[in-house]
Amino acid sequence: MNLHTTPHNSRAPRTTRRLAALAATAAMVVAGVQAGTAVATPDDDSRTTSAKPATAAALGVNPSAQRATAIKSAQAEASSAAKALKLGGQEKLIARDVIKDAQGTVHTRYERTYDGLPVLGGDLVTHTTAAGKIKSVDKATDAKIAVASTTPKLKAAASARKVIYAGGENPVLAWETVKKGVQEDGTPSRVHTITDATTGKKLHSYEAIETGTGNSQYSGEVEITTTKSDAGFELTDGERGGHKTYDLNQGSSGTGDLVTDDDDTWGDGTGGDRQTAAVDAHYGAAKTWDFYKTALGRDGIAGDGKAAYSRVHYGENYVNAFWDDSCFCMTYGDGEGNKAALTSIDVAAHEMTHGLTSATANLDYAGESGGLNEATSDILGASVEFFADNASDAGDYLIGEKIDINGDGTPLRYMDKPSKDGNSADFWDENLGNLDVHYSSGVANHFFYLLAEGSGKKTINGVEYDSATSDGSTLTGIGREKAYQIWYKALSVYMTSTTDYAGARVATEKAATDLFGADSEELKAVSATWTGVNVK
Repeated sequence: MNLHTTPHNSRAPRTTRRLAALAATAAMVVAGVQAGTAVATPDDDSRTTSAKPATAAALGVNPSAQRATAIKSAQAEASSAAKALKLGGQEKLIARDVIKDAQGTVHTRYERTYDGLPVLGGDLVTHTTAAGKIKSVDKATDAKIAVASTTPKLKAAASARKVIYAGGENPVLAWETVKKGVQEDGTPSRVHTITDATTGKKLHSYEAIETGTGNSQYSGEVEITTTKSDAGFELTDGERGGHKTYDLNQGSSGTGDLVTDDDDTWGDGTGGDRQTAAVDAHYGAAKTWDFYKTALGRDGIAGDGKAAYSRVHYGENYVNAFWDDSCFCMTYGDGEGNKAALTSIDVAAHEMTHGLTSATANLDYAGESGGLNEATSDILGASVEFFADNASDAGDYLIGEKIDINGDGTPLRYMDKPSKDGNSADFWDENLGNLDVHYSSGVANHFFYLLAEGSGKKTINGVEYDSATSDGSTLTGIGREKAYQIWYKALSVYMTSTTDYAGARVATEKAATDLFGADSEELKAVSATWTGVNVK
């Protein structure tokens, strides 16, 4: 149909102490928490727990208009906070985010510098009462940040950045270099390597381009929000931060062309029409934005009300999709034969959630923290798919169930039993951090499924599941809404860049306590479920 207002809803086929200095910061955060913001009603099932799902406000509503003011105020008091935390004289804090939850606790996320150098793995989160009393602190490292000298003994390339690396046992002066290239499957590559500036020893490396795969354009006829232009209509969503969708025309850089249409009727539901992939990417981004807003009380990926953008038709026969922090954008390939774009609801949510993770805990994309990063995208990707309630792509706990990347109709990943893909881990062990992050994510995916649905056999939306625990225990799920609320709360205010699986257990237990109470069945379920995947 043709609509002539802006925007358009179009139809388209498919350490505890007094911190008085922080009181001002707390006062600048949202004064009136929006207690009336509700989450979606959980499925009608046999779960019995002690409370209804929390409101979005309990997770920490912080409208974008007030967020900037809160961060500015926190930065003004950062030196006082550093002193109260007994940081060294050469250390400074840089406020990155401020969230106030329904209990009145103010969670302030900081990056750290040392003698003007960024400290990698030095981030921390303070949890402060409105009166300025710190309740606790979560740090990426407990090590004292200090080095003998900030003058490197070894030279590095002109493009290298001098840093303090705090990801090991002891902080060291280091060089950070970035090598750009292309991965084997055509995905862009931006490998960060950290090298000891004294010995030349390689300390750490990670791939900054975060990837994920999903299904093709099969969401049926959907509503998308477009904008009227002089030439017709364009895929710009004025209701959701101005999200735009571009056609890369099989290119691999830039933005290509903003997708436009003459009559506001988009695509034909097949891979043969170039608009179809754009429709699905645009729709998936909108559903993810709405989920963040409605279910989590979050105003966009970074919480600032500003949208990312989407790029479709990347490369030739590219069977993947990725998030890139440098452009704050999601990019989708067209799949085999350029006919099956990876632009469905769950893949869009997966990629956008990499941006969310970057804006919150910023989980390092390597080792156990990298697995948690990937799992977060799978967890919220699946949650968005349920939230969208699309008859053509019903919610499930399967990842990439329609892409048929294996050629036999099987999904890419299984949340109820991750090892069914032949690579992912069901349970934690000491070698988990050595796996590719897409496989070490299995333990957290399994945790989420068990926490939401429980163990044993069951059928959900026509899909059969059978999930077991490492110790043979029987678990009763608390419901999907509570499970994703706990995960998001932990991610946004308790996890840091170096959080591992043991840390994730602590973070989610804190989140469950905040949301449902210290004696709640939900907290007991979180603890029992982590034990059930061998995270003790």
